[in-house]
Amino acid sequence: MTDTAPAPHTCDTLVVGAGPAGSACALWLARQGQRVLLVDQHAFPRDKVCGDGLIPDAHRAIDRLGLLGEVMARAQMAQHLACIAPRGGRVEVPGRLAVLPRRELDDILKRGAERAGARFMAPARFDAPLLDGERVVGARLHTPGGAVEVHARWVVLATGAVPQALIAADLCERRTPSGVALRGYIRHPGLAAELKSLQVLWHKRLRKGYGWVFPGPDGLFNIGVGLAHSHARSGRDGRATMADVNLRELFKIFCEIHAPARELLAHGQWVQPLKGAPLRCSLEGARLSRPGLLATGEAAGSTYAFTGEGIGKAIETGLLAAEALLGGANDAAVANRYAEAIAALKPRFDLYERANQVNDHPWMADLVIWRARRDARILRRMAGVLEETGNPGNLVSLRGLFKLFVPAR
Repeated sequence: MTDTAPAPHTCDTLVVGAGPAGSACALWLARQGQRVLLVDQHAFPRDKVCGDGLIPDAHRAIDRLGLLGEVMARAQMAQHLACIAPRGGRVEVPGRLAVLPRRELDDILKRGAERAGARFMAPARFDAPLLDGERVVGARLHTPGGAVEVHARWVVLATGAVPQALIAADLCERRTPSGVALRGYIRHPGLAAELKSLQVLWHKRLRKGYGWVFPGPDGLFNIGVGLAHSHARSGRDGRATMADVNLRELFKIFCEIHAPARELLAHGQWVQPLKGAPLRCSLEGARLSRPGLLATGEAAGSTYAFTGEGIGKAIETGLLAAEALLGGANDAAVANRYAEAIAALKPRFDLYERANQVNDHPWMADLVIWRARRDARILRRMAGVLEETGNPGNLVSLRGLFKLFVPAR
């Protein structure tokens, strides 16, 4: 189906948002024979602010979709994540890594959903749910040709970190983001020949944030800064207020203190200017469901607080939503099945929330990286965190820091 084709008036499932979560959900449902309409507010291919890093969980999730070969044929592969501490210590953590701009990645995933049988329509923005009593039975979409009503047995919101759709669907519990990020694209073929690893740097001058330089395809670098806990709750009313941090100033500082970033700015060619985006983290900030409707992906907070990584977990939550819809006999069964699946993920998100202490206290990165350079077991534990076979809290908790100095038995 082309972007301009008219929307069907009815379908089994309407999936709103064709990012990783929405496309994964639509693909999985369509493969099982459901009539699926996948819509997005932007025509594809479209840009999406992201670090573009594909860590091991993203590899596994994309492989489940049967699209890993197609993605990796375009991605820039890497074998190490370089973690760089405030005092300059550096350790190369091995892992299955790649970088592919979201403009390309999301288009591959969306086309995979179409090949599975899902219909796609864009631009179409979610305006409001259609209701039969309290149950959602579809959605009103805003299109260039006017309002369109689509009736569906289920609606899945995969609308990302911007809260407007969640608010309209009465699922939003937190309007402000968990974090914010800023990134741009710079081409530098010369540096691409030298810099092969994904790089993340912590520094006290980055004020509870971090910076990254990720080498992508064709000499293109994704460079940016992120800030976790950008909106802290304060005051008697518990409202969240933005931290007093200027992301562009943070980016300027990052490029002063990190040599590859400095080289990119000095001798690279800007391909796309800096763009900012909110992050919704730690599976918090939204109700997961109401009768007839599920929220998934970053709309449900599928991004890790510590790293800002969210592609793999967005796909995973989209698949969990699809499996709940396929396995639930009624509204309550679907909601319970989905809630239980997300609850099973929550402990890992909580671990990454605790590991976020590194962003608050960069000296922890100094200590962990210093020890990892001298002790192979610490490096293996860091690789386990990257592969999600290890606990990040075991490295950055007080107990974990103490264990760094306990000889291995």
